[in-house]
Amino acid sequence: MKLQPYIDQRAKEFNLYAQTYLKKNKYPSLLWKAMNYGISNGGKRIRPLVIIEFSKILKLKKNNYMRVALATELVHSYSLIHDDIMDDDNIRRGKPTTHKKFDQATAILAGNCLLTLAFEILADKKTHPKDIIRSSLISQLTLLSGHKGLAGGQSLDLLYEKKNATLKNIINMHELKTAKLFEFCACAPLIMSNVNDIKISKQAKKYGRNFGLIFQATDDLIDVIGNKVITGKETQKDLKKNKGNIFKYKTQEDIKKYCVGLATKATSNSTYFSCKDSLLYKLIFNIINRVT
Repeated sequence: MKLQPYIDQRAKEFNLYAQTYLKKNKYPSLLWKAMNYGISNGGKRIRPLVIIEFSKILKLKKNNYMRVALATELVHSYSLIHDDIMDDDNIRRGKPTTHKKFDQATAILAGNCLLTLAFEILADKKTHPKDIIRSSLISQLTLLSGHKGLAGGQSLDLLYEKKNATLKNIINMHELKTAKLFEFCACAPLIMSNVNDIKISKQAKKYGRNFGLIFQATDDLIDVIGNKVITGKETQKDLKKNKGNIFKYKTQEDIKKYCVGLATKATSNSTYFSCKDSLLYKLIFNIINRVT
């Protein structure tokens, strides 16, 4: 199995699912158009992929895990809209950012609404018939996307534009801003399958955390050495704004070694993540060399 064509195919399938859901829930307003633009503006759909592939291993129902995957991607999309506003970026995935396509106020509201829509989806019985499972999904996503997670990391990202951040500060920001949501992606299928094994839960948490740390470290690297045409967004923003970027403390080679170490730890002696033939194993090592 060639990995990239498989990833691309899964992304197409997810996009079709997301668009079908959005069309069914279409609302005649400018705000809805901005929301739809924010979620539909391309993307690798890596977070949904982690949820989908792990859910398949656990033999979960497709309708259940696709709804959780969509809710997670809505949270991610909301964070990107707000990230672009905070950085005043013009381009995202080769297209105008949401606040440039519409306006800043509408983009802020669109991001907020994507976030609330995510929890609306998780609260629906269609996501899972058991109240306790839905409550657990909501509780975890709330914790990992709020001030102790994603939003907290965004706040640190802003803070480190104004003062020099240590390597420890930057990795902590990476963990909050990016790794926490990936942690949810790895743990959500276990919640849906009602697996209460502490050892397996810790393994899933480590996989998601390390996956996110790798993803953000490579994102920092792409910002410095990436090609704007390939990435579909502006590069070298961190250097221009003196943002907290891991490249300040590690060379390109050092970052690669750091990422390989994280991937190795995430997949060693793990019940579900050690099989070298599995997509989840291949994926965490594959993202180390990503260029977009």
